[in-house]
Amino acid sequence: MSEKEKMLKGELYDANYDKSLFEERVECKSLCYEYNNLHPAKMDQRKRLIKQILGKTKENFLIEQPFVCDYGYNVEIGENFYANHNLIILDPAKVTFGDNVFIGPNCSFYTPLHPMDAESRNKGLEYAKPIKVGNNVWFGGSVTVLPGVTIGDNSVIGAGSVVTKDIPANVLAFGNPCKVVKSLIN
Repeated sequence: MSEKEKMLKGELYDANYDKSLFEERVECKSLCYEYNNLHPAKMDQRKRLIKQILGKTKENFLIEQPFVCDYGYNVEIGENFYANHNLIILDPAKVTFGDNVFIGPNCSFYTPLHPMDAESRNKGLEYAKPIKVGNNVWFGGSVTVLPGVTIGDNSVIGAGSVVTKDIPANVLAFGNPCKVVKSLIN
């Protein structure tokens, strides 16, 4: 089984020294570099490049520059997606965003995990767990979402939060670690 196959199955894989995965990351980062250095007014070129980078997009979206991801093909965005400046998505596992998702500046979505034992970690081994974001979700600025998290529809994640566990639908949640503060259903 290739290191990429292991990665996509959520198994331990060689993230640092596998030539094929390294080349895929360089290609993706090259496209991100090109995207980030386009004039902001060149909207058609920006949209074309994002469609080339990401695994799946709908028609209406805007990702402000700069934007960085690892592979791109594991990222799917829904309709009416907006991400402010400095979006980072580490995507050895799938990262899926529903429709009408709004992301504040300096937000990060991380799917990779590293072994707790130093010997395995020092070999460059890691594994990854997917992130899933529902529809109509709003993230304040500087939110970090960790591996394996699902965020339900219609929820709001407050600025500066570190989301370590699943967040249900229809809630306001914030903090470090992020916790549900109140229901958004009257």
